[in-house]
Amino acid sequence: MKRVAYPQMGNLGISVKSFLWELGAEPIEPSPISKRTMDLGVQNAPEFACLPLKVNLGNHLESIEKGAEYLLMAGGIGPCRFGYYGEVQREILQDLQKDAEMIVIEPNIFSIYWSFNYLHGGFVSPLRLYRILKFAMKKMKAIDDLERITQYLRPRAKKPQQVNLRYQKYLKLLDQAASEDRIKELKAEGIERLQELNNPEVKDVVHVGIVGEIYQVLEPYVSLNIEEKLGEMGVQVHRELFLSHWVMDHILKRVDRSSYINAATPYLGAMIGGHGQETVGQAVLYAREGLDGVIQLAPFTCMPEIVAESILPVVSEREQIPILSLFFDEHSGEAGVQTRIEAFVDLIKRRSERSVLA
Repeated sequence: MKRVAYPQMGNLGISVKSFLWELGAEPIEPSPISKRTMDLGVQNAPEFACLPLKVNLGNHLESIEKGAEYLLMAGGIGPCRFGYYGEVQREILQDLQKDAEMIVIEPNIFSIYWSFNYLHGGFVSPLRLYRILKFAMKKMKAIDDLERITQYLRPRAKKPQQVNLRYQKYLKLLDQAASEDRIKELKAEGIERLQELNNPEVKDVVHVGIVGEIYQVLEPYVSLNIEEKLGEMGVQVHRELFLSHWVMDHILKRVDRSSYINAATPYLGAMIGGHGQETVGQAVLYAREGLDGVIQLAPFTCMPEIVAESILPVVSEREQIPILSLFFDEHSGEAGVQTRIEAFVDLIKRRSERSVLA
């Protein structure tokens, strides 16, 4: 049985573990991202590599210490450097004389099918592979639905930390779920138990859309838990990027991009790689949906998001919505981020008060 590791990105590991077990491989769960993870990546990655590559490399190095023989990494196409992550990491690990094989899953059906057969160690029928993928996706979508409810409830609960604890409890239960019926049962139960924390006395909350590079958006460690911080400030977070969305879009190519492309076109009419065009288009859509503000999250040196950042002030002016851009690297500190989002939320509230008085 192949011992297979994968990088950490939000709750991705819960579904990947299920998939690998069903495929007949042994998943090596990455250690929670820590300062050591970051340090390992920073010490061994190119200096100007973006933060996700550094953290992913740290994940791989820690997983090799835990006995991983194979390392999974998604590939990509287009201008974004993400498509090179797997190859760069493979070269670094070879230079470090680490004995683990990097398996890069490119975003096409042939690469996906070959990679999964290789991990299985033999032929996997398309029907069986479909069933394994379906089970993993069911789990992933259930997690995403619970996350949406959590985003809604944090600013409306008397104690946001209770929402976080209950959410984490059901993540652990879903991690252990071994059937689609159990996933469905836990999802319904989790939503019901979370909704018990809703405080009907809370009427008005601030609505902020989150856009940006997907790893920075989905991995709480690298964004310094910004969604939890916003929830505790009375802000409901809205975002379109979820794990199931990423798989359906990046791997399975089954996402309709027309809404954000059409919204972005007057400002950015070309695909520039990564989520750059989506960042612009989604900011426009959030403004037209009546949200109070938008926050862009991105790694330092991320080219698509730097291009988007240069366009967002125009979007902010024309669409009449405040936009805050936050770029992160290994030196980013919680105090600085906390101060900036507190000031941004305060600005939004004062703007709303002026609108009412007018």
